[in-house]
Amino acid sequence: MSDKEEKPKKKKGGGMMKILMPVGLLGVGGGGVFGLVAAGVIGGGGHAEVKEDKNPKLIRKGEVDPFAPVAKEGEEGGGADTDGEGGSEFRTVYYNFPEDFTSNLRDSEGLLQVNIAASTRRDYRVVLWMKKHELAIRSAVLIAIADTPEEDVYSPIGKDRLQKRLTAAINKVLTDNEGFGGVDAVYFKSFIVQ
Repeated sequence: MSDKEEKPKKKKGGGMMKILMPVGLLGVGGGGVFGLVAAGVIGGGGHAEVKEDKNPKLIRKGEVDPFAPVAKEGEEGGGADTDGEGGSEFRTVYYNFPEDFTSNLRDSEGLLQVNIAASTRRDYRVVLWMKKHELAIRSAVLIAIADTPEEDVYSPIGKDRLQKRLTAAINKVLTDNEGFGGVDAVYFKSFIVQ
């Protein structure tokens, strides 16, 4: 080799470029794969099933309730309701418990006898469930009444607390048995303290 023949010069930074280029491509490729996996396009063998919500649905005023009983020939009902335009956008259905509830009060000789109704804005399945589980609901309501202090039955605030506890008791029975409550409120049809 002569002096005229020179070794090729090394480019400055060329070694760094050889390292950064594959790392950059790896990062871009990994990000793309992550995006495809997250979107469910690739990976995992199967897509996660989207569970359909099978709980009772809120029914808007004027909508048909697919679970409501069909009116028999010559009878009114089964969707013949007329809803007002104001108030809640959802219709309300009431279930009247056929028998009174009578129980002693907590730490008292007093008795409370009530007749109640429960309301729901959900589809008619909630009413069907209340009928189906009426025995368990009666027991839960009687327990809630028996745990009521006597002073609560004389004040509006105490009666309001009792209504909320009865609503919770009914919803607990329905949730335990059907997986969903759906009762919005309990109302007193009669309220007698002895």
